[in-house]
Amino acid sequence: MNFYNSSDILETINMIHSENLDIRTITMGISLFDCVSDDTERLCERIYDKITKRAEGLVKTGEDIEKKYGIPIINKRVAVTPVSLIGGGADPDGYVKIAKTLDRAAKALGINFIGGFSALTQKGMTLGAKNLLDAVPQALSQTDALCSSVNVASTKAGINMDAVVICANIIKELAYLTREDRSIGCAKFVVFANSPEDNPFMAGAFNGIGEPEAVINVGVSGPGVVASAIRRAGDCDLSTLAETVKKTAFKITRVGQLVAREAAERLGVPFGIVDLSLAPTPAIGDSVAHIIEEMGIEKCGGCGTTACLALLNDAVKKGGVMASSHVGGLSGAFIPVSEDAGMINAVECGALSIEKLEAMTAVCSVGLDMIAIPGDTPQAVIAGLIADEISIGVVNTKTTAVRVIPAYGKKVGDKVSLGGLLGDAPVMKISSYSPEKFISRGGRIPAPIHSLKN
Repeated sequence: MNFYNSSDILETINMIHSENLDIRTITMGISLFDCVSDDTERLCERIYDKITKRAEGLVKTGEDIEKKYGIPIINKRVAVTPVSLIGGGADPDGYVKIAKTLDRAAKALGINFIGGFSALTQKGMTLGAKNLLDAVPQALSQTDALCSSVNVASTKAGINMDAVVICANIIKELAYLTREDRSIGCAKFVVFANSPEDNPFMAGAFNGIGEPEAVINVGVSGPGVVASAIRRAGDCDLSTLAETVKKTAFKITRVGQLVAREAAERLGVPFGIVDLSLAPTPAIGDSVAHIIEEMGIEKCGGCGTTACLALLNDAVKKGGVMASSHVGGLSGAFIPVSEDAGMINAVECGALSIEKLEAMTAVCSVGLDMIAIPGDTPQAVIAGLIADEISIGVVNTKTTAVRVIPAYGKKVGDKVSLGGLLGDAPVMKISSYSPEKFISRGGRIPAPIHSLKN
């Protein structure tokens, strides 16, 4: 059945040409469970063969769909089973070999990133998870396309503070090991609470244990489209504003569903989900901060910003679920600092602080994302920052995450140019008061009382 007509296509063309609408990513999830082997060399061989065979048509399919509909598809990516689950008896050196194999497969396919060098540690750490975490600094500093994530908490399990401390150490080591390249290794590592199994966005994408053998997940974008719709709506009341965003999100999500279904059909794998997140870019006119300012806040970060973001996130989700029966991933408004021109400007003029960003993450998708902090920030402070953000996710039964860059040799007021979609990160001030005594207690912060739901 054809759900689309010529007027839908014409409206989409206008969004593309005038309002920066794009498909941010087509991500193929691939299960690696059948690659398991006690021999690391054999495991690497199986991983490479399976990924390159399963995803061999991914890039061409994306390009063909771009040509057919004129819809820009910015990234083509692969996400695999969390590697700590299939690493067998590999030691840290073995996990580095697996990392290099994944990177080699990504380059052979011509994709942007490959995700899944990941571990699930919310309630404790297996030997495989510990060995993978030990390998992350070397793995990410010696590869280009590989991304890594760690789930350190969930609403059901609470927060594994031992894992939080390890992740803070990883971030500091990555910043040092990639110091000659803007500490960029940290941009490929993210720490989660309640990590979704069908997320198409890096650095947190992996193919969860409940996912199919292979699956296509699509992430749409379109902050510029939403900002334009709000601008056209003029001085309407807030209910009308919410309806405007909801209708716009519906249209954006339909575009994503069109691309996702066609890609899945062409590649011969199931369609998984459309992630309808508003993912900004450094391009002017493609900013979530600018949406908030169109709503009536003088500068993103001012009082009222969190309320605007709550309205936006809710309306985006309501519009999206009407457009597709399979909405998943993270779905909402992303607020990565370096990847959003409006956020960068808000930080530079002093309107937006880390503390305000943390408050905003209580009502939006993900969390403290792509934030640069001074390179000499102590490990304990980074662990405290992670714990604060992860707590928001655990208590509010939502996904939150931290992707932070302690930029080596940089101080507050400097800027780190990360390039491409990663943008320019202004180095933000972070409290230097130490949480070390609290962090060093270790153990697990218990799950909140509302976790007792069965």
